[in-house]
Amino acid sequence: MSNTRSVLVLGAGFVSRPLVQYLLGTPWIRLTVADRILDNAERVVEGHPHASAIPLDVEDGAALDALVTAHDLVVSLLPAPLHPRVAERCLDHGKDLATTSYISPAMQALDGPAREKGLLFLNECGVDPGIDHMSAMRIFHDVWGRDGRITGFKSYCGGLPAPESSNGVDYKFSWSARAVLVAALNSARFLWDGKLREVPAGRALTDMHHLEVEGVGSFEAYPNRDSLEYQDRYGLDGATTVYRGTLRYPGHCARWQAWIDAGLFDFVSEIPEGATLASIVRGILGVTPEADLAAAMAARLGVDVSHEWVESLRWFGMFSDDPPGEYVWSPGGALATAMLEHMQYEPGQRDMILMHHEVVSAFPDHRERTTMNLVDFGIPGGDSSMARTVSLPLAVAVRTHLERPFGFIGVHGPLEPEMFEPILAELEEQGITCRETTEILERD
Repeated sequence: MSNTRSVLVLGAGFVSRPLVQYLLGTPWIRLTVADRILDNAERVVEGHPHASAIPLDVEDGAALDALVTAHDLVVSLLPAPLHPRVAERCLDHGKDLATTSYISPAMQALDGPAREKGLLFLNECGVDPGIDHMSAMRIFHDVWGRDGRITGFKSYCGGLPAPESSNGVDYKFSWSARAVLVAALNSARFLWDGKLREVPAGRALTDMHHLEVEGVGSFEAYPNRDSLEYQDRYGLDGATTVYRGTLRYPGHCARWQAWIDAGLFDFVSEIPEGATLASIVRGILGVTPEADLAAAMAARLGVDVSHEWVESLRWFGMFSDDPPGEYVWSPGGALATAMLEHMQYEPGQRDMILMHHEVVSAFPDHRERTTMNLVDFGIPGGDSSMARTVSLPLAVAVRTHLERPFGFIGVHGPLEPEMFEPILAELEEQGITCRETTEILERD
C-alpha cells in the first residue's frame, strides 16, 4: 500500500508495546504514542523512526483535539471510563476509533451518531473481551453453516502465572491490580441447564466450580458478569446453557472471598490523610491501636492466626505502618497497591493466558461438542502473554481496517466473519492459536 496512514495511540501502559511494535512493522503506518508519562511512551516506541512519543493529559481538550484531527485513526488504550470522551472527539473530527474494552452504555449511546457520520468505533478487540468473541463466533458459524443449532455454550478465560512462575498465593498481576480486585466484586448472571442463576455483587467467587483443562491442569471457575447479554449478541436463542467464567488456580476463590467478606475490598470509603496500612486495617476491623492486628484479622476471617490468608496479608504489608502510596483514597485501593508491589512478575518469569470454550450443538441426525483451547505463555525477558493477547488482536484489526475497511459503521465488537476471520488467521501467524476439537456425543 503506497499511501501513508497515521495512527494515534493513547496510553502506553501494561499492554501497549506489542500493538505499537506490530503496527510499526507495517511500512505505510506512522504512529504517535501519547501518555501522561512521557517515559512510558518512549519506552514502547523504542526510538523507531516512524513513531513519535509525546506527553498528553487527556483532560487537556485542546491538545487532544489537535492530535485526533492530525491522525487517520485513534487507538485508545486508556482506562475504559475515558473511552467515551475520546470517542466524542473522534465524532467531532470524523475519525475511526479502536479499543480493547467492553462496550459500556456510554459508548453504546454513541452508536447512532457514529453511524450518521459513517464512522467505525471498534471495541472489545482484545483477549477477554476479544479473542473469546472471535473464537466462539468461528465455531458458531461453522455449526450454523452445517444446519446445526447451539444448545450449550461455556466460555472460560484466565490470566495467570505460568505454573513454574507461581507464588504463595498463585496469582500475579499482568494488568491493573485495582481493576482485577474491582472485577471480583461484580454481580453475575448466567443460564445453566435451563435454570437462570443470579449472583449478587461481591459473591461471584462463592459460585465456583472446578474445570479440568487437558494438558494444563485443574482450575477454579467463577461467573464473569452478565452472561445472558451474550445470548442475544451471539445469536444463541434456544441454548439452555450460556456461561462465561473466569479461571484461577485452586484456593483462589476462598482466599479472595474471605478478604472481600472481611471488608478489605472497599473501594467506596475514604481513608483519612496520614493513614498507614495498619491504621486502615484497624479501621476496617474496628479495633484499637493496642490490639494485635493479625489476631484481630484472624478472628474476623474465622481462621488461626498462622493461616495463609492472614500470613498473605502480613506479606503484603497490611499490618505495617507503611503509607498506602500515592493516589490511594480507599481501603481497597490500599490493598491493591500493596498486593501489586509483592505480586509482580520477576525478570524471566512467564505469565499464561488460558481460554477454554465448550460448545454443544444439535443437528438433524446427531449431537456434538466442540472444545477450543488457547494456551499462551509470555516471552521470558519480552512481552507478557497478557500484553500480546490483549493488544495484538487490536493491532491486527487496525492494520486490516486501514488497508481495506471492514465495511461496518457504528459501535461494534468483532463478531462478524469479515472481522474475526482475518484477525484470528494473523494471530496464528503470531503464535496465538485457538485449537478446536469436535466429538460426536450421540447419533439419532
